[in-house]
Amino acid sequence: MKILIIGGTNFIGPWVVRHLVTMGHDVTIFHRGKTKADLPENVHHIYGDRSQLQDFKSEFENLSPDVVVDMICYTESEARMLINVFKGITRRVVAISSMDVYRAYSIILGKESGTEKVPLTEDSALRTSLYPFKDLSIKLSEKPADYDKILVERVVMSSEVPGTIIRLPMVYGENDPLNRISPYLKRMDDSRDAIIFLDIIAKWRGSYGYVENIGYAIALAVTNEKAAGRIYHVAEPEAFSEGERVTKIGKLAGWKGKVVSLSKEKFPQDWNLPLKSEQDWCLDSTRIRNELGYKEIVSVEEALKRTIEWERNNLSTDMQQLVAPFLLDYATEDAILK
Repeated sequence: MKILIIGGTNFIGPWVVRHLVTMGHDVTIFHRGKTKADLPENVHHIYGDRSQLQDFKSEFENLSPDVVVDMICYTESEARMLINVFKGITRRVVAISSMDVYRAYSIILGKESGTEKVPLTEDSALRTSLYPFKDLSIKLSEKPADYDKILVERVVMSSEVPGTIIRLPMVYGENDPLNRISPYLKRMDDSRDAIIFLDIIAKWRGSYGYVENIGYAIALAVTNEKAAGRIYHVAEPEAFSEGERVTKIGKLAGWKGKVVSLSKEKFPQDWNLPLKSEQDWCLDSTRIRNELGYKEIVSVEEALKRTIEWERNNLSTDMQQLVAPFLLDYATEDAILK
């Protein structure tokens, strides 16, 4: 099978490419050439910017890919360009989406009220408010203001080209641009006796996935014709609470301290994130397991071990400090614990 991947050189993409090549497929990636990735030698490259897709239409026609995978389609206009360029060229389009499409996410952001039952299925209610990262009081993403995977999905799934949607969880692992576990790991490696959580955050559950497993799941959906017209979740089967997850990371990291959960009254007012942690954000991944035979190829324990090793060598708390600058405020943390 001939497969074209738009993007493919950053965090998740290289694992998609590696799995597809291992499966015996002919892979071409369209990218800017600015990100260096360790990819198989027999992968083909077309260099260009995503905004220039139309300019490469004749080259895509000559390539004639069976499936096009868009790793970086963020907006409605990008989705329309994708379909306009590849209709009549490819048999199917696979778009990578996110679990931020759900109403549960709007509730967490405080944009909608109530609660949603979890785990979420592929048929759970979507957000009624669009553009989730626009006008947020805290910085959660580098995405454009008109980012919205709901609009991307609508375009892809209503076009004349058969589509597949993969909704991803929070993804961790080597080369994670968000360095998700760095603030916790730094405190552990600084031999902090305790990591404190607001009790409601310690209990909060969200779905995660290790980057190599995510890449494998996407590769299965790309290469299986049963995936046409389908929407799939990819997520680890068990969603640990944040307290449980950090405790697990600590054990694997050799940390001797403990996670401490405290009530809101114990914390300074500016330590409270403006997020509604009463709403969990967990995915049911039964569909992709039953229909495509997906299961994790790397265990959660091994995935966390690899992530810890990479994070220790690439420690960065920049993104987390933008979201919650108090995370590494040891003096205040010590005062709270007294």
